[in-house]
Amino acid sequence: MSGVAETARLRLRPFTVADADSLAALHGDPRVMRFLGDGRPEPRRVVETATLPALLSEYRTLPPGHGCFAAEERGAGFVGWFSLRPAASAGLTGGTEIGYRLLPAAWGRGLATEGARALVRMAFAELGAERVVATTMTVNHGSRRVLEKAGLKHVRTFFLAWPEYLPGAEQGDVEYALSRPVRESGGASPLSTR
Repeated sequence: MSGVAETARLRLRPFTVADADSLAALHGDPRVMRFLGDGRPEPRRVVETATLPALLSEYRTLPPGHGCFAAEERGAGFVGWFSLRPAASAGLTGGTEIGYRLLPAAWGRGLATEGARALVRMAFAELGAERVVATTMTVNHGSRRVLEKAGLKHVRTFFLAWPEYLPGAEQGDVEYALSRPVRESGGASPLSTR
């Protein structure tokens, strides 16, 4: 994805420095950050001096089409972000990783599923990915449902050592994956998992 991608309700576009306020509101919300990192909101100064500059640099350092993209809902503006990156989360051993974060006002309306499905299509059709992967905490049932609705299947539950455990970490993390569809004689086979 080089510029802009669109779904029925979402527009995904590269971040710019003008997105600092929106990104700070997203990463500063304790409900958004509950299952991420140390579970704490990210201070605005960190977003401005580290997070946003790192996201912007990805457009130069990652393979073309990869990175983190601002998500705007038609008529409503910024609702969060979606990402496509070479798999780098703890516990993953390869593939193209999808991720997302949405403001609570966007939860429960199918936007996460819509964006995640678009990422899966882009990963296979535009980026030539062989495998799409994602991780989340076992107790993050909302994200697990989104991944399943996007076509990914639970592969395994795994346990990592963390300097500080979040509530629910004792149940581990889960990996979801989907392999590139395989064409057979007579047409395309359904999406498969490995």
